[in-house]
Amino acid sequence: MSMKKTALVISAHAADFVWRCGGAIAAHAELGYDVTVLCLSFGERGESAKLWKQPGMTLQAVKDARRKEAEEAAKALGVHELVCLDLGDYPLELSRDDKNQVVDVIRKVQPAFMLSHSKYDPYNTDHSYTTQVALECRMIAQAWGHNPGEKVLGAPQLYLFEPHQTEQMGWKPDTFLDITPVWEKKRAAIECMQGQEHLWEYYTRVAQQRANHFKRNSGGQSGGRDCKYAEGFESIFPRTVDEL
Repeated sequence: MSMKKTALVISAHAADFVWRCGGAIAAHAELGYDVTVLCLSFGERGESAKLWKQPGMTLQAVKDARRKEAEEAAKALGVHELVCLDLGDYPLELSRDDKNQVVDVIRKVQPAFMLSHSKYDPYNTDHSYTTQVALECRMIAQAWGHNPGEKVLGAPQLYLFEPHQTEQMGWKPDTFLDITPVWEKKRAAIECMQGQEHLWEYYTRVAQQRANHFKRNSGGQSGGRDCKYAEGFESIFPRTVDEL
């Protein structure tokens, strides 16, 4: 019997996985993958301005609202498991014990591939810090001497999903994924993010723009595959193939 296919998203804040790779999550869930989403924080301090403008708002109330949004979005996308570590944001800082929790999740999931943020983000250092953590914990999860006796991690690709201001981040996509068949699921997940309604149309436009790039790179304007919505990713590690 074949092993269950799995994937892991490591998201700095509770909404990041929705905007940036919700289509990839939904598409792979439909392909039979168990997709786990690991949120390191709820984005309660730095990404919840709409909630904080409400009279009498408290930190716990913001966290609760953000958790609910993330849970509803995860359900819309077909996420297998949503793990929220509640480590705080702005700034996001992980202790060694926190990182060991991330390693534990990676080893439990044994992902065929992982997704996280761009390597650089001057507007939101929580994002690039998360990718640094993802790389470090991926490395530790591969170490036979870390918690000997556990199943070690293989060598999953780490794909970096699109940052908010792409041109400023040095992010260069080398992989485009057609998410047209699951777009309605991603849009439903986007609309779960009531605290950041100002981003709904922005990320719809991003998906449409990437669809044009998908078509152009799948065979050109004369022979390219049609696509209405897509997501772009930058791979970190070389890929090994038997044919192109």
